[in-house]
Amino acid sequence: MTIREALDICDKFRRNNGNYDEDAFFIYTEALKYLIAETMDPEYMFELGGAYYYEKEYDLALKYYGMTVEYDKDNIGALGGLGYIWYYGRTGTVDYKKAFEYYSRAANAGSDISRYKVADMYRYGYYVEKDFGKFKEIIESLYNYYHCTDMVDAPLPEICIRLAAVREQEGMIDEAVSLLLEGKSMLSSRIGYDHFFGNFSIMEEMINYLYRLKKFDRTKFDLYDLYYLLKEPITVRFSYEDKEYTVESVREDDDTMSVCFDGKWYHTLTDALMVTQGNNGYYITLAPWRMKDFEVIG
Repeated sequence: MTIREALDICDKFRRNNGNYDEDAFFIYTEALKYLIAETMDPEYMFELGGAYYYEKEYDLALKYYGMTVEYDKDNIGALGGLGYIWYYGRTGTVDYKKAFEYYSRAANAGSDISRYKVADMYRYGYYVEKDFGKFKEIIESLYNYYHCTDMVDAPLPEICIRLAAVREQEGMIDEAVSLLLEGKSMLSSRIGYDHFFGNFSIMEEMINYLYRLKKFDRTKFDLYDLYYLLKEPITVRFSYEDKEYTVESVREDDDTMSVCFDGKWYHTLTDALMVTQGNNGYYITLAPWRMKDFEVIG
């Protein structure tokens, strides 16, 4: 392999926009390892760490994120990634001290994502003393900066769900609902081009929070509202690009719910949404606003 060949492999993989198989992923990671060995460029280290994180191979993500910050101490992506690994115990151990240190370093280097994670730690009192006022201050500052953005990769949805919690505590329920709807709209657009499992997790959290504050209307709902509907046995139908889809949730013997989406069975709705493609060969989440005629049929 040459550097030119490795670069071409990486470029081709990136252009697949998440559509790849196990063999393609292996070739891509081998190309990145070659580029790292030849150049010691921390951007390749970070990219490889991110690839492994996306695939939930967290031990390898930890290795390459750590390598990244050894060569680029202010790499906000790698610092934030390390924060996530220790905050959520991705490799089996939760360490809030390390999480706070990495999040703080990333925030100081300019990461607003890590800023709201630092805010979370003040909110819950993880490693630092609980301080809801500090949490509110950080989140309101971030919202004031981002609320007019049209960049779908901006952390507006994550900020909206946190500010909604502030407004709920203040008794401002209507404003909390508006914030959740704002975040849902932006997150729907983001998922259209970024099928990272974390985006679906945030959407599920947002939908469940929204319908804790707002009564659900079974005559008017959309694709992501299925996160709420499918918690109980139910069948839903909708149309997209001249094709009719049926989604069914069924309770299993162990009291969990399984989902049948377009005739195929999945453990969760997220599993279905991450792989289901329309007639055009693109993920159906690319343009959920084109879906219509949602109705409960059973």
